[in-house]
Amino acid sequence: MQHFKSLHELAVATGVAPPEHPLIGLIRVTDRTVIHHEAFTTDFYKTGFKKIRAGHMLYGRTRFDHQTGSMMFAKPRQIIELKHVEFEEDGYILFFHEDLLHAHPLHQQIGKYSFFEYETNEALHLAPKEEKIIWNIFASIEQEYNNTEDEFSREIILAGINSLLTYAERFYKRQFINRKPLSGKTVTEFNRILQNYFRDGSMEHGLPSVADLASQLNLSRRYLTDLLKIETGKTAQDLIHIALIGEAKNRLIAGDKSVSEIAYSLGFENMSYFSRLFKKETGLSPTHYKHQHLN
Repeated sequence: MQHFKSLHELAVATGVAPPEHPLIGLIRVTDRTVIHHEAFTTDFYKTGFKKIRAGHMLYGRTRFDHQTGSMMFAKPRQIIELKHVEFEEDGYILFFHEDLLHAHPLHQQIGKYSFFEYETNEALHLAPKEEKIIWNIFASIEQEYNNTEDEFSREIILAGINSLLTYAERFYKRQFINRKPLSGKTVTEFNRILQNYFRDGSMEHGLPSVADLASQLNLSRRYLTDLLKIETGKTAQDLIHIALIGEAKNRLIAGDKSVSEIAYSLGFENMSYFSRLFKKETGLSPTHYKHQHLN
């Protein structure tokens, strides 16, 4: 698989115009633009605003095509594939090398934007007024990108990128809220899968993980966590812990097994971890809780 360390190499390989800056690439796409390249990885962050008419883009595990949202994000060393991608209308693709962020606050902050780890089928759907905001930010970045570089250029461009990412985070939260019927079904299905762990003995193979449940729901781990946080106020890991302790309470009250037997039957390999988690959720140790309710 080909790996691109420079934007110039990527531009040549995909047949687009070489970038004006070694660490930033800004591509406007039109209904006449066609991009094709087999699977590759890069050292760049990528974000794009576009509507695909034909072909498909792959990043993560799923395909991005004309049925998905209009804004996507990808991070360095994520596998990307472009198959004869044609565009429905004007859009843009922004690449920026991770080295651009060195010694800048965004170097640390960018890790909080979990949408860089979403799948293609979790792309951002923009409302018309949101599209206008994104286009305005893009235009300001483009203007500075095309200016003669000086000591302020990098700071101004990074401010624009930060603004773009901040708005994207806001719009994703709006998307979660607007899709409450869908997210509500996800919460229900999440809880159903958890209960199946208890019923079918899956706990004997270890504790359920966020990645396991996300995979069964055909969602990325970060998207699932963000969706559940908006819908319930708790993360996926929080909800797993609540379900585990809820099941532990039921088994402790039943009274026919020891605390250690219950812990291991729930997938805990470490008794001290089970005890700490139980006390954190209930305020009591498992043994104290068991004795209190049996008496």
